[in-house]
Amino acid sequence: MAPRVLVDATAVPADRGALGRYVDGLVSALDVAGADLAVACQRADEERYCRLVPNARVVAGPPAIAHRPARLAWEQSGLPLVAQQVEAGVIHSPHYSMPLRPAAPVVVTIHDLTFFTEPDAHSPVIATFYKAAIRTSARRATRLIVPSKATRDELVRVLAADPTRIDVAYHGVDHSLFHRPDELQRRQVSDRLGLHGKGYVAYLGTLEPRKNVPALIAGWAEAVADLPEPPALVLAGAIGWSEEVDEAVARVPAHLHLVRPGYLHFNDLPGFFGGALVVAFPSTGEGFGLPALEAMACGAPVLTTHRTALPEVGGDAVAYTEPDAESIRAALRALLDDPARRTALGDSGYSRATEFSWAASAEAHMISYERAAAQGHE
Repeated sequence: MAPRVLVDATAVPADRGALGRYVDGLVSALDVAGADLAVACQRADEERYCRLVPNARVVAGPPAIAHRPARLAWEQSGLPLVAQQVEAGVIHSPHYSMPLRPAAPVVVTIHDLTFFTEPDAHSPVIATFYKAAIRTSARRATRLIVPSKATRDELVRVLAADPTRIDVAYHGVDHSLFHRPDELQRRQVSDRLGLHGKGYVAYLGTLEPRKNVPALIAGWAEAVADLPEPPALVLAGAIGWSEEVDEAVARVPAHLHLVRPGYLHFNDLPGFFGGALVVAFPSTGEGFGLPALEAMACGAPVLTTHRTALPEVGGDAVAYTEPDAESIRAALRALLDDPARRTALGDSGYSRATEFSWAASAEAHMISYERAAAQGHE
């Protein structure tokens, strides 16, 4: 009999972001698959999860957990109580950390190991916390879920984690949200960005060091500077802590157009991705690379790096570059000069994206939950 699973969704940020898309996509697919499910969430998300998982029991935490310190304290004291209240057979903590005195076997999702492998790419305070949380989860969780084989291998290499306790569950993509846009959607997004039909290179993600945004800015500027109608660069997403991004922006020649719109609404993302000449995602380290997959699902030609999990997502359906600015310049210019290749990449990426679904991800998660429940009864 499958265990009742309590998924802790309290870490999902208000902007949803990649973590939100993971948790929302997963619990929705689990609910559709008939899983015995309970969801703990922020008070502001209670109505949303009641709609998203109508067959699950949704438990809202106290208002104070909207703030990270209070949420982390509640994870230790309040989450085990919720697990007891809903009679959970397994707790799923989907964001690195876990309760140290849980009321049930715990499955923890470890998204990536960049806090260890690229410590300079994170703020010192954040890196210190997450390194401690990951070490604890690797040692004490009943099972670990990772979104790629690359992350599994990093866990074993960096922390000597037991590979028999690690389950790989690829992320999915919501094909009802991420799809080829029509001309109206492309035009509306272009107008909202102030581009009004001007060609552009798209990026979506947090503007932080490991996303390699400064190298992308420099590579783009070099790639397009001599073109008669140089495409803009649109950097969409949250502003991180990197001063290097601002410094790179300051060096962009005055005749080039760089747009930083911040967060884009989910409904705008198909038009944003699908309307781009190229979607560039030159990250130096990803546990999975969800924006690359979502861009592929929108039929966009994707340029990324051959680092960590990204080849598992892109396969032969994307273009690759080394992460330095000169390599990005050469690879980006080659794509901009070759419309036929961009079309071919868009088609192959779209086809490959259909191989990833939240239903398949939910199935892999359920296997991990069942293993955790069985281990808890040993």
